[in-house]
Amino acid sequence: MSAKAENASRLDGLKWSIVALLVVVGVGGNTYFSGESLLYRVIALLVLASVAAFIAYRTEKGAAFFELLKGARTEIRKVVWPTRQESTQTTLIVVAFVVVAALILWGLDTLLGWLASMVIG
Repeated sequence: MSAKAENASRLDGLKWSIVALLVVVGVGGNTYFSGESLLYRVIALLVLASVAAFIAYRTEKGAAFFELLKGARTEIRKVVWPTRQESTQTTLIVVAFVVVAALILWGLDTLLGWLASMVIG
């Protein structure tokens, strides 16, 4: 491992601590300034979240996470999504099976309840 990479990995703990501190400041500040305008609080939280995301991105795990997101986005583009008709048909099939299963379970429950009342009564 090069000295530069080793030095960067040593600073990762400090960077994650700063990210955690920014999250705590955001939550605490939002609570403390709850009487202020919602617009100002949202802007402040967006700024803090952006700074925290930038610092997290500069860590090894953060960079790996963003690479994972880019790879996932590429894979999502490869997915063949069903048409509206296919989605509707599949949904109707699922609803039909759920209704049939519910009727079967209702019938069994009624039958077992009737048998239990005959034994107990």
